[in-house]
Amino acid sequence: MPELPEVETTLRGIESHIINKTITSFVVRNPSLRWPVPVKKIKKELENKKIDRIYRRGKYLLLESHGQYLIIHLGMSGSLRITDANELKKHDHIDISFKDGTILRYHDPRRFGCFLWTDNPEEHFLLKNLGPEPLGNSFNGDHLFKLSRKRKVPVKNFIMDSKIVVGVGNIYASEALYASGINPYSQSGKVTKKKYEELAIEIIKVLRQSIELGGTTLRDFVSGDSSPGYFKQSLMVYGRGGEECFKCGTLIKSRRIGQRASAYCPKCQTRF
Repeated sequence: MPELPEVETTLRGIESHIINKTITSFVVRNPSLRWPVPVKKIKKELENKKIDRIYRRGKYLLLESHGQYLIIHLGMSGSLRITDANELKKHDHIDISFKDGTILRYHDPRRFGCFLWTDNPEEHFLLKNLGPEPLGNSFNGDHLFKLSRKRKVPVKNFIMDSKIVVGVGNIYASEALYASGINPYSQSGKVTKKKYEELAIEIIKVLRQSIELGGTTLRDFVSGDSSPGYFKQSLMVYGRGGEECFKCGTLIKSRRIGQRASAYCPKCQTRF
């Protein structure tokens, strides 16, 4: 699933191609995504209008036009590409076409993404309960520490909860926990304030590094310009179960936490 760095990379890849350009058509070949695409509403509001800005909230992209917003989520396998080609591939479900010939094309084999419309994103059901952005000023170790008190959920699940902080998916949670020396199975309520401060720093660091490298290349993900990400080459534990830890040589263990594989080093990541 595309995570925050992949979505941010997509945003940066498509932004300059769509801002302040007139939209000539909104074409939907298959409206059956996670929620039905409100085709008539979006066509009415977008065609012959311009995208004023695009920004990210968690793993959602928001395209603003005249004070209203198109909410896009890439789901598990979705991607947005800039193209001028008329040749279609299977699972090319949606096109936003511009007057200069540019096409923003949505491709999604599993159809778990979404295209929805709103005039108030802060109150939209998908966005209103989201926690702070990990790269924003309101996110720090104190925030994590305060919300974790008396919580028994594993710390990895805790930081992956979008109500606590948005965009810290499986890959980056695993890497940040490794970097801060915290075992992913530790009860979130027992992790010390000092370790949460370290963890917040590592979350920010790993996300920024991945964005700089264009995200992580995992199966379906490519950026907005169709280039792969390169952060996978920097992964320390994710996907390395049974391999030696780069720091100490201990074999990386892999177990499941909340239906997700979780890799960690039993020597470098002690319980706090």
